[in-house]
Amino acid sequence: MAGKVFFSVSMSLDGFIAPETSEELMGRQWMELQRWVFPLRFFRENLKLGKGGEVGRDNDIARETFERTGASVMGKRMFDAGERMWPEEAPFHTPVFVVTHEKRDPWERPGGTIFHFVDDGIEAALDRAREAAGDRDVRIAGGGATILEYVNAGLVEEFSIALSPVLFGAGVRLFEGVDSGRVALEQVRAEPSPRVTHLTYAVRER
Repeated sequence: MAGKVFFSVSMSLDGFIAPETSEELMGRQWMELQRWVFPLRFFRENLKLGKGGEVGRDNDIARETFERTGASVMGKRMFDAGERMWPEEAPFHTPVFVVTHEKRDPWERPGGTIFHFVDDGIEAALDRAREAAGDRDVRIAGGGATILEYVNAGLVEEFSIALSPVLFGAGVRLFEGVDSGRVALEQVRAEPSPRVTHLTYAVRER
């Protein structure tokens, strides 16, 4: 049985998931947006940052998201930023399919992450990710434009947002340009924690 196609992101209260430019990643606002993740035991384990870290529902959700993912899809902008910032052992540990216009050989990293570069569209990338994931889920990892392409194409079945108590004012807005006449949402879960509120929605065709 094929898994679901989903995305999972941290979002500011005013609807942004990233700063305007990749040069601003790791800046103050982005660090505030992701503040809930950094102390988690799972985050420390996954990035080989050492023992320790917080446990609890935030940690469980981060681990569950990782464990359900059999393959990921991302846009070229996200890959370009990550290629500069990820450690040698990239944090995915599964196949990752990069939607791009460029031809490039697969790039294998220690720990099981293999980046595949797909130059014939979002559906082709998703087909390859589904095949690689088997009965596990496919995560649309980002960035915002790539997520929106999959939402508007009716290819996302579920998504989760970690709503952070921070305001961006500008940046990459998650749902800028969404086809609201096509997409209907059904709330699946809402779980507050001391740092964020976890919201999960099923996506239906309106």
